[in-house]
Amino acid sequence: MNNFVKIFDTTLRDGEQAPGCSMNEEEKVKVALQLEKLGVDIIEAGFPIASEGDFNSVKLIANQIKNCEVAGLCRANLKDIDRAWDAIKQAVNPRIHTFIATSDIHLDYKLKKTKDEVLEIIGQSVRHAAKYTSNVEFSCEDATRSDIDFLCSAISVAIQSGATTINIPDTVGYTTPSEFGKLIADINKNVPNIDEAVISVHGHNDLGLAVANFLEAVKNGARQLECTINGIGERAGNASLE
Repeated sequence: MNNFVKIFDTTLRDGEQAPGCSMNEEEKVKVALQLEKLGVDIIEAGFPIASEGDFNSVKLIANQIKNCEVAGLCRANLKDIDRAWDAIKQAVNPRIHTFIATSDIHLDYKLKKTKDEVLEIIGQSVRHAAKYTSNVEFSCEDATRSDIDFLCSAISVAIQSGATTINIPDTVGYTTPSEFGKLIADINKNVPNIDEAVISVHGHNDLGLAVANFLEAVKNGARQLECTINGIGERAGNASLE
């Protein structure tokens, strides 16, 4: 099991952030059914709290997909998590995917919170998600610019609280393969309970290195890759599914 690499497709969530790639409910369901035929392991169907349309799309996909896990994205707060669960709860295998930033620049200027406050939020939100399902993914937003000691603490708290997948995103698309590989290796080495979770990676292609970064991450222990069809997504796009 440890050597199986899961493919997590986020075309319907992150991919839709690419200019010109917005889809209506019918189009999203059509794409989801094709992804199911393709055999991806997880479909991230959307961000349910973002809009009524997104909520309805995620709910439709959750009701129709039978052979893939269906994930709903939510920020690390109780209202978001409740809304995500309402959208995906009818899925055969639902996943709650919750996130909060861990880099100093995000803590200082976006969240305006201390590290201790963020650790408290992580614990509270992941525990809340785990009341609904044992399939909980936690993302450390801006992980590649985070202090490694704090990043490891955040991951450890998330796993203790019930997360079974830990996602390490290159949110700004500016890491390189050697840096990314070392980050995954350091997490494997320094998070004492990391063997209780799957390490996932999410990458942006601003330097044209998203796929190369993923290959290096797999070498160092990542076992889930978050991709999009044709690499679509915000800015320069995501790691390419194909």
